[in-house]
Order: sequence, then C-alpha cells, then structure tokens
Amino acid sequence: MTKRLILCDCSGSQTVDAPALETATGMPCSRVYTALCSRQIDQAAREIGKGDAVIACLQEREIFQELAAEVDAPQPEFIDIRDRAGWTAPGENPTPKMAALIRDASLKQPPVKQLEITSYGQCLILGNAEITLPVATRLADSLSVTVLLETAAEAPVDRRFDVVIGRLKNATGSLGNFTVTIDALQQFDLGGRGERALLAPRNGAKTDCDVILDLRGATPLFPAPQKRDGYLRADPKNPQAVFDAVFEAAQMEGSFEKPFYLDFQDHLCAHSRAQITGCSKCIDNCCTSAISPAGDHVSIDPAICAGCGSCVALCPSGAITFAAPPTEFTFKRLQTLAQTYAMAGGKAPRLLVHDAEFGSEMISLAARFGKGLPTDVIPMEVSTLCSFGHAEMLAALACGFTRVDILLAPKTERDTLSGEQQLAQAIAGDNRLQLLDITDPDALCDSLYHPVKPTPKTDTILPQGSRRQIARQAAIALNGKPETPLPLPVGAPHGAVVVDPDACTLCLSCAALCPTGALADNPDMPQLRFQEDACLQCGLCTRVCPEKAITLKPQFDLSDQAFSQTVLHEEEPFACVECGALFGVKSTIEKITEKLAGKHDMFATSGTARLIQMCDNCRIQAQYHATDNPFQGRQRPRVVTTEDYFSKRRDH
Repeated sequence: MTKRLILCDCSGSQTVDAPALETATGMPCSRVYTALCSRQIDQAAREIGKGDAVIACLQEREIFQELAAEVDAPQPEFIDIRDRAGWTAPGENPTPKMAALIRDASLKQPPVKQLEITSYGQCLILGNAEITLPVATRLADSLSVTVLLETAAEAPVDRRFDVVIGRLKNATGSLGNFTVTIDALQQFDLGGRGERALLAPRNGAKTDCDVILDLRGATPLFPAPQKRDGYLRADPKNPQAVFDAVFEAAQMEGSFEKPFYLDFQDHLCAHSRAQITGCSKCIDNCCTSAISPAGDHVSIDPAICAGCGSCVALCPSGAITFAAPPTEFTFKRLQTLAQTYAMAGGKAPRLLVHDAEFGSEMISLAARFGKGLPTDVIPMEVSTLCSFGHAEMLAALACGFTRVDILLAPKTERDTLSGEQQLAQAIAGDNRLQLLDITDPDALCDSLYHPVKPTPKTDTILPQGSRRQIARQAAIALNGKPETPLPLPVGAPHGAVVVDPDACTLCLSCAALCPTGALADNPDMPQLRFQEDACLQCGLCTRVCPEKAITLKPQFDLSDQAFSQTVLHEEEPFACVECGALFGVKSTIEKITEKLAGKHDMFATSGTARLIQMCDNCRIQAQYHATDNPFQGRQRPRVVTTEDYFSKRRDH
C-alpha cells in the first residue's frame, strides 16, 4: 500500500499546499487539517485507521501512537515539516522546502549490522568507603558487585557484595568486556571469628567485569569517558549525578545491540609498510582510542568505537567508511534534497547540517518561539557531524546548494570539523562554507536571516563513487579544470611529491613502499615516476627515503594530467663493460667504483674492481671462471663404474 501524508496547518499558523506537495513528492496527501492532535482527533483516528499513514508533525507523536493502538492500526510514521519548514518568513512559499524534506525522509536507509554485547551484571565500584559502600548496598540486589578501595577498611557485614583493597593500575575494554589490573591487591579472609584479616598483597592481579562505576572524582580511566559503554563516572560530591549513575548501572545487565558504525577495507589502508609508519590520521584523532596499529594497516574495535566519524572524514584512501548510515547514503540524501527543492520551484537553496539532539532542539525552539528557518535553508540531520567532511561539503555545493552551514553541538569534535571545513574552503575557492558555533535559537535565526550574495551557477553533479572520487567531481564542477593546481592546507589528502634531483640516487625505496602505486619505477630505464591522482600524501616516501630527497606538496590538480605518470627524476643507465647491457644508474656505479676500487680488499686489483661495472650475469661468469673463484670447490672424485668392481675382483 502507498504511504499517505497526513497534513495539518497547526491551527492555521502555517501555509500547507497539499496538491503541490503531492505533485512534488509523488506521495498521496490528505486534505489539510487544522487541529489533528486536539479538536480533530477523531479524523486523525480515521486517517490512521486506513493504514500506512505518515504524519507531518513530531510534537504529538505519543498521542498519535496511542491512537493507532486504540483503533488497532499500524503505527504511523512521522516527518517533521512543522518546525523545520512550516514556520518561516511571512509571504514566503515553503512548499519546495517541505517537498525536499518529505522526499529525504522517504529514502530508505540500508540496514545496519549490529554487534551483540552481553553483560552478566558484574559491576566494579571505585571510590572511598563513605560513598561506595552505600551504593554497593543499593546495587547488590540487581548486580554482582565488587568494591575496590584504595585504603584499608573494615570488612562489610553485608555479604551480598565483595570488598577488596588495592590500587587500580589500568583498565581496558568496554561494556561486558572490561579487564582491570590491580596492584597491592588484598582480599579479606572470610574464615575465623572476630574482625576479618586481610590476606597478603600481590601486584598485577587481573580481573574481568561488565560495568565500572567510577566514583573517585579523579582522572577518568578512559579517553572520552562519556562515550565508553559500560563506564559510568560521577562526581561523588554531586548526589544527583551519583544517583543517575547508580540508576543507569542497575540497567546494564542482559543483551544489548550496538551498531557497527564503520566499514573497513584493510587493503586500502596506508598506515605503514615495512614497519615504517605512514598515515596515522585515524589513530591520532580517535577520541575513544578504538583504533590501533595492526601491522601494515589499523585495527578498529567495534565495541569501543563511538561512531564520531572523525576517522571517516580524515581517511585519505577511503579504507574507513561510515556504515550507520553508509557513506553513499549521505551523498544520495544531498542529491535528493537539492534536486527535489529545484523541481518544486525553489531557487538557490542553502544547507544547514545539524545533529539529532542539540541541532534538532535548536531548530524547534527557533521555529516555535522565534522566526524559524528561512525558506531557502534546508536542514539536514546527520547521525554525527564529524563524518560530514570536505567531500560531503563539496558535494553539497556541487549538487546545487549555494551555501553550507554546519551547526556545531557542544559535544562535537571541533578540530576535525574545522580542518575539513578549511580544506573544503580552499577547494571551493569562496566563502560558502561556515561552522556555526551558536547555542541560542534567536542567534541562529539572526545568522541565517542575512542578505545572501549571489553565487555563480555551478554545473550539478551526480555524486557516485568513493569520497575521494566525489571530492574530485565536485571540485571540477566548482572550479572547472584550471591550468595550475589549487593550493591546499598542510595535511590535505591530495597533493604532489617533490624530489630533489641532486640528492636522489634512484634507489626506488619510495616506489617499493608506496601503498597506492603513486610512485613507481620504469623497468627499462632508471626513472622515478609519479601519478598525482593516486597520491594520498601519507608521507611514507618521505620517511623511507635514505637521502631525505622527498617532500610533499599539498595541492589539487584538477586537470587530466593528474591521471598520467610523470617522470620526477631520471638518470643515464650504466652499460656493462662486458656485454654492454644497461643496468643501474651511471652516476651511482661511478661513485661506487671511485670509493671501492683499489681501496677495499675485495676490489684491490683492476680485475676485481672491474666486477663493479658488470651486470649480474657477467659478474657471476667472471667470478666463476676466475682462478680464485669463490664458488669453486675441490676436484670432484671420478665416478666409480661396474668395471672398477670387476677389476678389483680380478686383482684379488
């Protein structure tokens, strides 16, 4: 059955054009009601009872869900066009924006793989006795509790939980899989009469637990502690914070599902080669330390990953992509929003990217109590702001948006997003990308209701391929194909390799370790070749070069030359003095001859020095036939034949 859009103008305070929306979205629409959540609740029941209802308002979601249960109808879906598009500047036509939001909400997000986590309720409580023992008493009926105290204390009479003395050394893991190391661990001797004694201390004791309740008020055990599942931390001086943490801990027993936020293709990773580190952007910027080195590539712990998306935005090769939702789904949304807005008659749309919590609340408050968003500003909610990197920013501009504003949330990792915005700005070439660090709804409206400068028309693109490919498509759409490369900030994932010809000896170590083949040799000539489009600027070549002859030059060559191999350095080959075959580099052979001939014991004579100037085949032949051939052994014994045995018999 086709889904039907149920419309309401919220007591006549909005302009809703049902026929125009039906034409623009292809979705059947009801007539425009005025008070579905109150006076017209009976009509809402009839609409929901028909099935496949999509209600264009979120404010009274619970009322409509209860109504569906009462009339024994399927639960309706919801699209928020009331706060996000309904209230806007007087006299403006909100239909194109409403249509774009409806089409965007209608896109079906691919299913996300889930990681199943099991917690058996083993809880470790950290802190002093005054705060932890009452908390342990409260949690003992729902969890298996152990209290770790740093100073000696009396053994508790309550045997529903355990108390140990020790010093926490370190902790690893996440919900259902914590491993804790304790030094100076002392347990109580539970036998005998009277006061219980402590057993001898021991260091390096390890134990596992499912939940850690940290009430020490000290430095957290993990980076980004608020994002570590199963780790609850509260200030012991704040009773409400302690109560909330205790309540949350009591719920952490059973099976839980967590999305696999990331997809990883290790063969694309440029982390290291031959134990030499190249790209480490994901490791350096992972707020939860979920990413670690694993040989030539990295390893991602899905149980620790919080899905912030920084690694996705920063990965130069596309080895890491977002899976919740998939990266390609984000590009599809950008195209759908811009295309639908234009087809519905809208012109020059602007994009406002925001998160699901802080950003959505800001937009709702601005709509209900302020001016609301301008008609040409289309809000796009994303699961994490940091995953909206330079490729997505450029794609938005190239899909038809004249400007992209990103509303920062208090918990947003600013450094990653700021770097991506600067990179996208350098490629876009004008000031059409902005980060909004605003916490007041009225200030948000003021920042968006300003005169918009006309922007040059851009040929729109159909974003397909990897993030790297889409960034290039968008850059060409925004800039054409300029004759000179665009300069980029340091650390950009696009650029060239510059070789100092006076220092380079063409050892080709860089070509051997280049993870993408951007640097390559020529099997027929002493040459170092380079293809700029394949270069990730990972820096492996600069680290492996023994002469330090290589430097990186961040830039974006949008011409077709970026796909061709260019010669960075070449020299004349050396001709073998025996057969004339070309091998090696002439300058290198001459330098080696100058340094070793007559000066090294192995090349003391003119004959042995001549070996340096021979190809591999001729050098082996010359050594084999030399009087002091190192390969020559003793004379082989004569082969014994049957006649030899017969002759011995005759002699005897």
